[in-house]
Amino acid sequence: MAIQSVIGAIIWSDLGLDPVALDLGFFQLRWYSLAYLAGIFIGYWYMLKLIKQPGAPMARRHADDLVFYAALGIILGGRVGYVLFYNLSYYLQNPLDILKLWDGGMSFHGGMIGTVLGIIYLSRKEKLNWLRVHDYVACCVPFGLFFGRLANFVNHELWGAPTNVAWAVRFPELIGGMTVLGPPRHPSQIYEAILEGLLLFAILAWMFWKTQSRYEPGKLVGAFTFFYGLFRFLVEFVREPDAQLVGFAQSTGLHMGQWLSLPMILLGAWLMWTAKGRRQRVEPTAGTESVA
Repeated sequence: MAIQSVIGAIIWSDLGLDPVALDLGFFQLRWYSLAYLAGIFIGYWYMLKLIKQPGAPMARRHADDLVFYAALGIILGGRVGYVLFYNLSYYLQNPLDILKLWDGGMSFHGGMIGTVLGIIYLSRKEKLNWLRVHDYVACCVPFGLFFGRLANFVNHELWGAPTNVAWAVRFPELIGGMTVLGPPRHPSQIYEAILEGLLLFAILAWMFWKTQSRYEPGKLVGAFTFFYGLFRFLVEFVREPDAQLVGFAQSTGLHMGQWLSLPMILLGAWLMWTAKGRRQRVEPTAGTESVA
């Protein structure tokens, strides 16, 4: 049980968390890295369950290739997106730091763009329906989001705005060159793990297993895009903007994450709205006769 401070907030250091999962001296394995690996491999396991159902848009061999392209898109797109959207001026002055993935700094929106490009490339190469492939991939993404947000909490990064709620957390913060105990803050990483991970997975799982959504190209990826954008937009109200983007948030009235989420909300709504018109006869398994 976490030790409480005199003002009732949870002290992060009392939780016994360490960003480093394994330290061999010459090598450190961080929870942040494990979160990415867990998201990719559990997502792959779930994908194999999905494509066993009638009407899958790809075969097992396509799913195997997709793991590589998706992982590449997540890592490269996520890093490039963070550099471009969140801290371009710093990386222009320190270009070698772009390679320091272990220090954190990944953009979901950039990772999403990278993954989309990887899926489109594979789909064109293998002559697959790229939108339906996106639908299946979208159902697997919440695993990575869940573990990634938990890793953000373990890394005591991307914390929330100051608050006096009973579950507020005081994180160690670097102020004036010294690490001190910061004010009570919203554990926004946990909010996002619940909304973007657990709840989003539940919505997509219900749509896939209990409705005919997988036969309407774009409906599942549209739901993912819409709800992720909505959840992210709302959580940003209780999330602290990146230090280098405080001025941007003050001048525009919204955080960078909110501006990037608005197009997602609109695109997701459009994909869901128009999905029924794209309903088509699909194959029960790759290479066999079609069923409705």
